[in-house]
Order: sequence, then structure tokens, then C-alpha cells
Amino acid sequence: MIPAQFDYVAPSTVEEAVNALVEAGEDAKVLAGGQSLLPVLRMRLNVPSVVVDLCRIESLRGVRDDGDALVIGAMTTHSDVFHDPLVREHATLLTKAVEQLADPQVRHRGTFGGALAHADPAGDLGAPALALGASFVIAGSGGTRTVEADDFFEDLFTTAVQDGEILTEVRIPKYTGWGAHYEKFVRVAHQWPIVAVAAAVRVDGGTIAEARVGLTNMGSTPLRARAVESALVGQSATDEAVRGAAASAAEGTNPPSDLNGDADFRRHLATVLTRRAVLAAAGA
Repeated sequence: MIPAQFDYVAPSTVEEAVNALVEAGEDAKVLAGGQSLLPVLRMRLNVPSVVVDLCRIESLRGVRDDGDALVIGAMTTHSDVFHDPLVREHATLLTKAVEQLADPQVRHRGTFGGALAHADPAGDLGAPALALGASFVIAGSGGTRTVEADDFFEDLFTTAVQDGEILTEVRIPKYTGWGAHYEKFVRVAHQWPIVAVAAAVRVDGGTIAEARVGLTNMGSTPLRARAVESALVGQSATDEAVRGAAASAAEGTNPPSDLNGDADFRRHLATVLTRRAVLAAAGA
């Protein structure tokens, strides 16, 4: 299908992009890598009057070290995130998750910020970003503001980014030395995860000292398995101990039911995948 007609703007600065969005109003759409937006436009599920393309804004690309955090530009491609040595060293969980995101073509075109702003609950980046306590820098006509991960994902395909604003960068606290794993269950290769679990753990002398666990596709937004995190602390990194902690993985979740599985199936999967992810992260 051919998209409906729209005006196209390709600014070279964040300020120009924000001005274009403000001028266009609520009928504008932001184009990052286009891996989510273009199919929607082709099917005419959204008919914007203006598309603002961020591809020429070089300041939105790249990864940099900012002391106790990494800063990832919103227009940084998944492939660049995967290959970045800073991410691999200090935010290994992101490397693990991006490695399993879609296929090489999508990873070379899709963007880190675009995927997070799209906020698909089955997307592979939301749960890792939430588990790592990311913060999101958003630019608008009044300047920039920072939103913590707990407040960024508001509902299905809905984030704290408002009309006339763009996500410019994501700040990831450093987890140097932590083990990490992203355990994803799909029926066919490159599919959206039916359920996935993002786990990062710090092991000290065979005991889990700290743990962070995020759940993919277990609700309308990415979720933290906080009960699991609390239960893991102080436990030995053994199958028996982790299995007991993982039993509470589905608490407080509201998974969907669809052709890939009903809600009860997903709740069961969450406990199984959490055990596998935590054990792998702990090196057990």
C-alpha cells in the first residue's frame, strides 16, 4: 500500500527539529530509523501531515562516557550499540539484548532511541533499559528535561515524550563487572519475543549481591520483576536458589493472550526464562 501524502522535513539540529514539530502540531511524526514508522505509514494506520526526519542531526549519534554513566544518542543504530566497547564493558545487558534484536538489516537501520520511543511492549530494548535504571533526555521548546525509566513507559506505545518533543539521548548507569543475559523465547527466528527476560547480577564470592530483572511482553509496558530481585539478594548462584526466587517473576504482571500463547502460558514462561537468564548472568 502507498502512504498518504505528507510534507517532509529533514532538520540538521535538535532545535530545528523541535521547531518543525511545534509548527506542525499533533499531526506530525518523527522519523528515526523508520523500522516501525514506515510500515505503519504504508498501511495508513497513521496519516501524519508532516514527517520530521532526524537522520541529519549528527549530535544525536554515538556513545560517550560521562563518568558514572554512558550516554547513548537516540539516533545511534542498534548495530553501533552492539559493537561499542563502552557498552560491552559497562552495560553488557544492552549488548546481549541488541544481539537478539530482529535481523542484521534492521539492526543496521533501526535506532536505539527510536525503538525505545516507539514503546512496543514486545520490543527487546525496553526491559533492559528499565532494569538498568536508564534515564531519558527529552528536548522541547522549553529546553530539555530528564525522565527516569520508571516514569518513561506510560502505556501501550505511549511514553513521556509529548507532542513537540523528541528523545535526544539515553543515560545508562555503569554496571561494570556485572554479569548479564537476555533470555528470549520465540517460535521462529527474528520474531518479536513471546516473552523475554533481561537480567543483570553482581556476584560476590558465589553469592548474588545485587540483581536487576526486566520483563518483556508481560504487560502494556516493560516491567521490573522487583520481587525476584529482592529474593535473589543473598542467595547462592545455584539452580535451586534461583529457581525459588524466579517463581515470583509473574507477580503483578498482566500479559496478553494471542495466537502465540495465552496469559497463563506467558506467566509460566516468565518463571522459566527468569531462572535461565539469572543463572546465565551469574555464570552458573
